[in-house]
Amino acid sequence: MAELTPMMRQYMEIKEQNPDSILFFRLGDFYEMFGPDARTASRELDLALTTRDKDKNKSFDEKIPMCGIPYHASDAYIARLIAKGYKVAICAAARYIMRCCRCGCCIPSGTARTSSLP
Repeated sequence: MAELTPMMRQYMEIKEQNPDSILFFRLGDFYEMFGPDARTASRELDLALTTRDKDKNKSFDEKIPMCGIPYHASDAYIARLIAKGYKVAICAAARYIMRCCRCGCCIPSGTARTSSLP
């Protein structure tokens, strides 16, 4: 297996800390999901399942699946998953963390915020 990129290593580390949640991983203007989370989100939210892997020697099933949503639409998608009984963890990739004011809305690098039904 090829070595993971720094971004995928970060994703995998945070996913390990939140194994029972679908991880929404912010990359720029999108929240991306990978692996089994992408398959679940794709099925439950009717999203296109794709991959970033460009290796032409691998079949689609051998590549890491991914799907994504625009960050500004995330509340609606998260609400749909929670209504279906899923937990959601939300994390921003370290590269995209903004230096925050005092609003409390920014997510520190390497942590995830989770949401689920009470």
